[in-house]
Amino acid sequence: MSLAFIGKMDTHKLKAQKRIVFGRKVNALRKEGLLPANIYGKNIKSLAVQINLDDFVPVYKEAGETGVINLMINGKGKGEELSVLVANLQKDPTRDFPLHVDFRKVDLKEKIMASVPIEFKGEAPCEKTSVGTVVQYIDEVEVEALPTDLPEKFEIDISVLTDVDQAIFLKDLKYEKSKISLKDDFEKIVAKVEPPQKVEEEPAPVAEEAVPGTGEVPAGETEGEETVAAQPKDTQEATSKTQ
Repeated sequence: MSLAFIGKMDTHKLKAQKRIVFGRKVNALRKEGLLPANIYGKNIKSLAVQINLDDFVPVYKEAGETGVINLMINGKGKGEELSVLVANLQKDPTRDFPLHVDFRKVDLKEKIMASVPIEFKGEAPCEKTSVGTVVQYIDEVEVEALPTDLPEKFEIDISVLTDVDQAIFLKDLKYEKSKISLKDDFEKIVAKVEPPQKVEEEPAPVAEEAVPGTGEVPAGETEGEETVAAQPKDTQEATSKTQ
């Protein structure tokens, strides 16, 4: 329908060297253009490596976290080649600069669970006509497949969304069911047209007038002073005789 997947990508290659620098000392590696990394996975002991940053960036841009990477590790003696996925990439939040990467070793003949990103494409008529706004409810979906069958991403064509409450569900997704299993609720909403939110204007505050007898002191008077002129004449005379 309106939800499709972008097929598997070509396998990528990277070279890595075993790392002997740890802790705060890895900052020295970064200054040399090297990216600290770890490799973990089934039937493998965690391994610390380092990669040329200029080599990693373009590979990650194409492979993302679902593309298989052939990682050649040059240790002492014969090099070792592993099939890995990028499991976690840490970045400097201020510069969007890679600081550390974790690789997950995979068996190309064994199915794995992975999260595949969901992206919008096209323009929604409902937004052009201000009928409503397209809201994305989820941005990734859990799937199970062989590493080489993992899709790069799922794309939602929102050009079919025209009316309020119109929605796209996971069950609308088209994919190769013989190779990929969806591990989520098929009735889950991926995107939905919500009505435009009304902005309520707050009424302007009304200035309150001072009401006699409420503790407010009238203009021209000073609190604590008596105002003889404000008293009746007979009261003034009575006051004068008693003084």
